[in-house]
Amino acid sequence: MQQLHVSNLTFTYDSLTSTLIDCLSFTAPRGWTGIVGPNGSGKTTLLRLVSGDIKPHAGTIDRPKPVLSCDQRTDLPPAGLDELLAIPDADAGRLVSILDLGGDWPYRWDTLSHGERKRAQVALALWHRPATLVLDEPTNHLDAHSRSLVAEGLERFDGVGLIVSHDRALLDRICNQCLFLDTDHPPVMRPGGVSHGMEAAERERLEAQRTFDTLRRQQKAIEREASRRVQKASVQDRRRSKRGLDRKDSDGREKIDRARVAGADGKAGRLVRQLDGRRERAARALSEQQRPARGATGITVHGAPSRRDRLLFRQGGALALPEGSRVFHPDLTVSPSDRIGIVGPNGAGKSTLVRSLIDESPLAPEFLIIPQEVSAREATALVEAARELPGTTLGEVASAVARLGSKTERLFETGIPSPGETRKLALALGLLERPSLVIMDEPTNHLDLVSIACIEEALSGYNGALLLVSHDLPFLKAFVDTWWEFDGEGALRIRAEAP
Repeated sequence: MQQLHVSNLTFTYDSLTSTLIDCLSFTAPRGWTGIVGPNGSGKTTLLRLVSGDIKPHAGTIDRPKPVLSCDQRTDLPPAGLDELLAIPDADAGRLVSILDLGGDWPYRWDTLSHGERKRAQVALALWHRPATLVLDEPTNHLDAHSRSLVAEGLERFDGVGLIVSHDRALLDRICNQCLFLDTDHPPVMRPGGVSHGMEAAERERLEAQRTFDTLRRQQKAIEREASRRVQKASVQDRRRSKRGLDRKDSDGREKIDRARVAGADGKAGRLVRQLDGRRERAARALSEQQRPARGATGITVHGAPSRRDRLLFRQGGALALPEGSRVFHPDLTVSPSDRIGIVGPNGAGKSTLVRSLIDESPLAPEFLIIPQEVSAREATALVEAARELPGTTLGEVASAVARLGSKTERLFETGIPSPGETRKLALALGLLERPSLVIMDEPTNHLDLVSIACIEEALSGYNGALLLVSHDLPFLKAFVDTWWEFDGEGALRIRAEAP
């Protein structure tokens, strides 16, 4: 069998009141099929069903075996990593070289950057060469060079692959088709990469909007004509009535009698009745052609510049990295109106620097800090903290999460939210404090495209200071004016122009 067949797949979690995946059917041939959609639409759940980690409530999944899955989280080292690094095998050596893995990584997993962890995950998955491979966000945390290497490795995979990702460049490069999941509409499989599919979806939305508008105009025209005829029929009814005529007005009574016999005065009434069928058909057509709805999106990051001279400071010198090396840097200062982007290759020390700046600042409780990754335990704690908020405050948080494109009822029903939903919830909770400084490590990781656009717009209008670590240069260029660049060779430089 060279294809994956999913038929009438249905599944939901016990904590949810609605069905997450409902009668889903599709076929995935050899090559890569992208799974895209907003956070909370069931993408990761679908991968877990295909890999066999969880069982469907109904439906069947026929997949080529063996099946291997590569999880979105990087909390634990993948089993077999030490073997991959030690075995004298040509394929293993090629993958270790391409993805630049370190021989000591299994023994210091906790000190690795998340980008390094993800490279190790992907390398191990490709080395096993499964018949079916499912990947969840394989380019999260990766710098541009590493992303290119991962894409090259994935292109060489010759089995059936399912990949969940918000990396448009990757999906456009490797995917033969993309399955679009949505919390409000049925799933749709579209040929080609995600950009092609999104363009097709937008064309269909515009066509559906035009059809809806045409049907609505037709219905309004029929209603206006019906109203006119009803009014005319009412006038004629009054004319046909002999009430109000003088008993001696024999001519008037005779005129009314002749009109009744001829049926001329009842014509408007008959026309009204003839319109009833057209009105019913127009109303039915309009109800069947549902208006393409777009939920309200966009959030505002409230806050004002601090009155302090500086929010963060680190004296020039050396920054010790977990593996024992050092990075030399000049004096580093974050002032109340600074908008700083921190860039550089994986493992250069970006996240370590941010943690050091925060640890050395007595003002840290005043800041909104969203780390690169949130563990499952921490994600559960965020949901529990939100549930305990007063009604009005919880409503404010729920509104912010919804305007970032997630279903809040599903989020608050679940035990462990997805990484994307976790980031949205952390941001929504943090915004309650009106921070003077927003610190985000890889702010676009795990987020869908709508959410990324919303956060980009919100940060562009924020009046406080920004300190952002990201490999997403187009995202940073929207609002960053100062760059702290790690060169990957032990030095950090401050520059005014984007790398």
